[in-house]
Amino acid sequence: MKIDVMGVQFDNVTMDEALEQAKVILAGDRTTYCVTPNPEIVYEAMGDAAFRQLLNSAAMVLPDGVGVLLGAKILGTPLKEKVSGVDFAAHLLPILEEQGKTLYLLGSKPGVAELAAQNMLARCPNLQICGMVDGYFKDEGPVVEAINHAGADVLFVCLGSPKQERFMQAHVEDLNVSLMIGLGGSLDAFAGTVRRAPDWVIRIGMEWFYRLCKEPRRWKRMLRLPKFVVAVTAKRLRGA
Repeated sequence: MKIDVMGVQFDNVTMDEALEQAKVILAGDRTTYCVTPNPEIVYEAMGDAAFRQLLNSAAMVLPDGVGVLLGAKILGTPLKEKVSGVDFAAHLLPILEEQGKTLYLLGSKPGVAELAAQNMLARCPNLQICGMVDGYFKDEGPVVEAINHAGADVLFVCLGSPKQERFMQAHVEDLNVSLMIGLGGSLDAFAGTVRRAPDWVIRIGMEWFYRLCKEPRRWKRMLRLPKFVVAVTAKRLRGA
């Protein structure tokens, strides 16, 4: 079931249900992509019809952030729970390990993917990481060739939005992977170069504030969150 939040069609799933959907995709024979929009991304999509269509064309659209859940609740169509990209990816790793699927890491600064891979392997020793490349490339062609040559089943695309979503859509016909997932800065979280908020902060829905305190330069981007809430509230009051 899809839930419309300001034009973005979210899958109304729990984490377990999202992982089950991923298993079905991995058992298939076509290339798909998954997006994990937060309120910033939804706000961007509100004013960009092409980007909104790109998001809605994904095989999975997962609600990343309590702001999305708040927006859905205000609109009277609540979502089951937050399914953040980094947590979805973390829960997917043991599934890939168990099924013998190969994983390719794309994005972040030089050296970050290598650190992320080390930590992933510390948790899932039999996980097959078949390659990695940082996000500082100009020509996408060689990157696509490298991913296909590595024989990847799953691709973590950590290029930031909207670059990662546009990369996935542009190459859905070129890549031989089963599932691409747009994961923003998740490689930094796996690598430990950027620390996530404590669990209790995440539970009360204040991870965004923790990140803002740690990275004050994000304040301009964070302004989209109150703008998103205002837009959602206005839509509900209009009854549109």
